[in-house]
Amino acid sequence: MTPAASSPGTARDDEDGMRLALDLARRAAALDEVPVGAVVLLEGVVVGEAHNETHARRDPTAHAELLAVQRACARLGALRLPGAVVYTTVEPCFLCAGALSHARVARVVWAVRDPKFGGAASLGAVLTDPRLNHRAEIAEGVLADEARALLQEFFQKKRGRGE
Repeated sequence: MTPAASSPGTARDDEDGMRLALDLARRAAALDEVPVGAVVLLEGVVVGEAHNETHARRDPTAHAELLAVQRACARLGALRLPGAVVYTTVEPCFLCAGALSHARVARVVWAVRDPKFGGAASLGAVLTDPRLNHRAEIAEGVLADEARALLQEFFQKKRGRGE
């Protein structure tokens, strides 16, 4: 397990966690994957991390958040991740928000909203819906300018290649 710069909870901690997620998003972009990265921290320690792998795996569910949660659960030998904080560069979609809720993560922090697919704030509120038996604390906007620039650059290059 990789120690994080500090334990989650403060603005500085959130920036540190998001920087790790942004590094993963850059790796995804280098592999021609949509640049989304996610990190799972438990008690200040990275227990799972991933970037999008949908193209490489030819799997529409190989989202960064899902893969990071799977890796965290495998590493810990656990079904749930109570107390965990997930940092992701883009607002989780409905699929990922549902998985984060099922994993019982305590907190989800993202950089930018996803107006087309966002299931945590933009199009729905899966992580905070009072009808669910588990709700996560959410925070958004951490290093948003950096994440937005990475996404914009990626998609501008795609359009330039006619994809």
